[in-house]
Amino acid sequence: MNNKFSITIPAYKQAYLQEAIASCLKQTYSNFELIIVDDASPEDLISVVKSFNDERIHYYRNKKNFGAIDVVDNWNKCLEYTSGDYIICMGDDDKLLPNCLEEYANLIEKYPGLGVYHAWTEIIDEKNELVDLQTPRPEWESAYSLLWNRWNGRRQFIGDFLFDTKQLRNNGGFFKLPLAWTSDDITALIAAKNKGIANTQVPTFQYRINRYTISNTGNTEIKLQAVILSKEWYKKFLAEKPNNDIDCKYWTLINEMFETHFDYMMRGPIKQDLANKSLFRILYWYKRRKQYKLNSFIFKRLIKDALEERFK
Repeated sequence: MNNKFSITIPAYKQAYLQEAIASCLKQTYSNFELIIVDDASPEDLISVVKSFNDERIHYYRNKKNFGAIDVVDNWNKCLEYTSGDYIICMGDDDKLLPNCLEEYANLIEKYPGLGVYHAWTEIIDEKNELVDLQTPRPEWESAYSLLWNRWNGRRQFIGDFLFDTKQLRNNGGFFKLPLAWTSDDITALIAAKNKGIANTQVPTFQYRINRYTISNTGNTEIKLQAVILSKEWYKKFLAEKPNNDIDCKYWTLINEMFETHFDYMMRGPIKQDLANKSLFRILYWYKRRKQYKLNSFIFKRLIKDALEERFK
């Protein structure tokens, strides 16, 4: 088996792009292409790309910037250019460990025909220092296990998933939500629903935490819109009860925590909005409670959180 991998980088920032590209070219598995799609960046990305001399690199520049709100459109633009059997969509500040593709190739051979695979991930900072490690995962799990663990604190990112390219296209590409909020989770769940997901048992990917991460920026109201849209999708996903016993247990537990989970998701962006503003900002959100479906529980928690933050 000699599957071809498409590593894609929807790029906008120059800061770590050189490191990202270099990490891809250090792979022990050689059958891959590297697709870099410059989202009409004002920074000089082409010079970074041209500093490498490797025929596997393919560079494209968008005529118009998709921007942070529509960043998933650039993920799907990357998908359009790929010719590989499997696709990774990594950030322009993330890195692949040298064994990444080889471990994926071994996992595919062991679990053929899945729509999605996952890389055990190291969390690094702006200085490339290791700051955290994802919790270990079973070698194979169902979509319901994936979801239940995610809602119970498991961390994951778009770059640590590998998708079957054909299946991803058939599923409509990467699932679009504003600012890509939960787009990675939903895309993975769609791919895993029928046959589950296989996970590498050694670290193969590095996700970089830095101040420019999209999840750390963006308009609060747009984030709330994304949460509302994702909640609607999850309701549909959970409408049908699974067949096997263990997945039924996960399904029951997920449904029991459903409203609490989305209350927390709604409260998070508003809490961040209130952090450096007057307490009277709560009135702003109270007036918009119906628009964003904010219940009394959320407001009680927001007031409690705000008072604790101010007087701690």
